[in-house]
Amino acid sequence: MSLLVIGSVAFDAIETPFGKTDKIIGGAATFIGLSASYSVKPVKLVAVVGEDFPQSDILLLEEHGVDVEGLQVKQGEKSFFWSGKYSRDLNSRETLVTELNVLADFDPIIPDSYQDCKYLMLGNLAPQVQRLVIQRLVNRPKLIVMDTMNFWMDIALEELIATIEMVDVLSINDEEARQLSGEYSLVKAAKKIMAMGPKFLIIKKGEHGALLFHKNKVFYAPALPLEEVFDPTGAGDTFAGGFIGHLAATDDISFENMKRAVIHGSAMASFCVEKFGTERLLNLTAEEVEAREALFAELVKVVPAAALANVPAV
Repeated sequence: MSLLVIGSVAFDAIETPFGKTDKIIGGAATFIGLSASYSVKPVKLVAVVGEDFPQSDILLLEEHGVDVEGLQVKQGEKSFFWSGKYSRDLNSRETLVTELNVLADFDPIIPDSYQDCKYLMLGNLAPQVQRLVIQRLVNRPKLIVMDTMNFWMDIALEELIATIEMVDVLSINDEEARQLSGEYSLVKAAKKIMAMGPKFLIIKKGEHGALLFHKNKVFYAPALPLEEVFDPTGAGDTFAGGFIGHLAATDDISFENMKRAVIHGSAMASFCVEKFGTERLLNLTAEEVEAREALFAELVKVVPAAALANVPAV
């Protein structure tokens, strides 16, 4: 099924306790697109870069099944750039540089060939830009998933709420869920946020996994303990790409299938953090992905109490 992704394609420069990089390819749409491409092809991309963005990186996206017809290249301008430094435990980071450049006045143009999309993933951007994409589609997609962050809650809350009303699934982290709802309890926060419009809510908890809410149903997917975590940049976007990619590939938006999508997204995110930037997301094999999904599936298995009733005490 046709998948459209909107977001940033950009440069990152990252420093963690395990090393640092110069400018490397990054951006929400980059991570989402690469992750989703392991489930569905092509992934149709709407984003903007400057003339400084290497053709080799555009070719890399194409080689991984990302359709770049909707990627605008602005001559004489520079691409979005972000630089950050992570703390020793990788749970917090300091932003060193943010240069919006072409992203400051991004006008998302939807190519005619993208108008048939059934699945839409709105990566983290200004909420008015996200809403503009929805409005420019001739037909409403079967499912619209939206990611956002606390920055927009701070400076554009009304615009954000107006956009949230239009989507089916909202994906945010636990801190953002509490800020948006005004509730500390994530269960109470989920009820308030879903009352704003989304039928489903994903609350990401970093190294503690993710929660999926729908009506009165809750599904929890734990995070996979990893031997090495080098760089959490893009992990949330990689999760989102895996999630929407699975749904688009299966064309099933039931709660049960969304559980499987959460597992697949978690598996993809676990690859992302093992190397800097997008490095680990390049050229994964189907066997690697399946094996990682199996590890996650094993984590959520629970033996029913009734099945233990006749087991002798040790």
